[in-house]
Amino acid sequence: MTQLRAGMVIILTLATTPALAQAPARLSGGGDSAGSATTKMPPPVTGEQVYTQICQACHMVDAKGGSGAASIPALAKNPRLGEPGYPVSMVLQGRGAMPGLGDLLSPAQIAQVVTYIRTHFGNNYRKPVTEAEVKLMAGQ
Repeated sequence: MTQLRAGMVIILTLATTPALAQAPARLSGGGDSAGSATTKMPPPVTGEQVYTQICQACHMVDAKGGSGAASIPALAKNPRLGEPGYPVSMVLQGRGAMPGLGDLLSPAQIAQVVTYIRTHFGNNYRKPVTEAEVKLMAGQ
C-alpha cells in the first residue's frame, strides 16, 4: 500500500511539474534571461489566477476533478467547502495525493484561491477567506 501511495505521489508530482516547477520563479518575480526561449508568467495574484496556474492541472478547468492514476476530488458543487477551514487546511498541508502548497503559496494567495473556489463552480459560499485566517491556521 505504501508503494502504491508513493507511486501515486510521484505520478501526480510529474503531472503537475510544469505548473509547480515555474512557480518559485513566478512568485519571486524572476524574469526571462537574455536569449531565453521561455516566457515566465507573472505571479498569480487573484484566486482565479492561482487556480488556473496551480490547481487546474489536477482539478480540471471545470473543477470537476478526475481519475486516472489517482482520484482527484471535484471542487465543483462540493459541500465540504462550506466550512472554509477544510479547503484552507488542504491547500496548506495537503492530504493523500494532494500536495501541501503552504511553502509555495503565500497566505494571501491561499485566501484568494480558497475564496475563488468557494464562490465559483456551482459553490455559493460567499464569506471570503482572509489572509489573517490562513496565517492563523498556518501557525504564523
